[in-house]
Amino acid sequence: QVQVVESGGGLVQAGGSLRLSCAASGIIGSIRTMRWSRQAPGKQREWVATIDSGGSTNYANSVKGRFTISRDNAKNTVYLQMNSLKPDDTAVYYCSLFNPLGPDYWGQGTQVTVSS
Repeated sequence: QVQVVESGGGLVQAGGSLRLSCAASGIIGSIRTMRWSRQAPGKQREWVATIDSGGSTNYANSVKGRFTISRDNAKNTVYLQMNSLKPDDTAVYYCSLFNPLGPDYWGQGTQVTVSS
C-alpha cells in the first residue's frame, strides 16, 4: 500500500526558514514525479512546486526564488526548503505522488505558520 507522509511543519517568524520532508513508501517501479501544494484557511489548494523523475523542477511564481524542491531517490523522499518565509505562506502543505494508474497519492499535510 502506497503511503505519503509529510513532516517538518511548524511556527516560524517572517523571514525565517523551514524544511519540509515527504516520505513515500510502498512504491513499486520507477521513480515518479512528486509535488508540493498548500491550502491556506478559506482558500483553495494551490500548487507550489514539482520535481520530476529526472530531477527537473518547477515553481509557482509566488515561491520562486525562495523555495527549493529536491529529492533523495534512495530514500523515496522529497524536500521543500522554504526560505524568506512570509505570513502569506501560512498554510497546510501537502505532498503528492504521481500515480500512473489513477488519482495521485496525497499525504495528510503539515501545518506551516509564519508569524509577522
